[in-house]
Amino acid sequence: MRAASAASPTAKAPPRVAVMRLSSAWRGTLPRAATLARRAALAALDSAENGRSVEVCLVLADDACLRRLNRAYRGIDKPTNVLAFGGYDKAPGARAAPGDVVLAHETVTGEARAGGIALADHVSHLVVHGVLHLLGHGHERPAEARRMQRAEAAILAGLGVADPYRRGRRP
Repeated sequence: MRAASAASPTAKAPPRVAVMRLSSAWRGTLPRAATLARRAALAALDSAENGRSVEVCLVLADDACLRRLNRAYRGIDKPTNVLAFGGYDKAPGARAAPGDVVLAHETVTGEARAGGIALADHVSHLVVHGVLHLLGHGHERPAEARRMQRAEAAILAGLGVADPYRRGRRP
């Protein structure tokens, strides 16, 4: 009798998280931004019980980039702190791509400073928020906003980050 293979063909592969740093400003203000962002994304992905192998790309950009994206995809001609772009399903058996999460350096650092929040905590929060959007969460209606906030708070607690909604803040 043979032992079962550790990597069965039906086993879910671990999620893959890539980080692209498009703005060098992140290195100066938060040198470990890529590590923090990847950790937050993996925590959010781990919270999902969707049974799919997934890939997420986190983009550490600047306000100019987010302004262009916001204008092109949402018709809003100003930067925002975070945008999430849903992916697509590839061929059967291939990894599903929930998509990309893009953060704007100047907006994110300005919000953290204005709110008296550690930049690392704010980045973690926004990455979790963006990944949850990729996983289907929303906040258009009050009930779904409460569900999303509870999910964010639980994931962030696992990362040692205080509940951002207890401070009365929203991403």
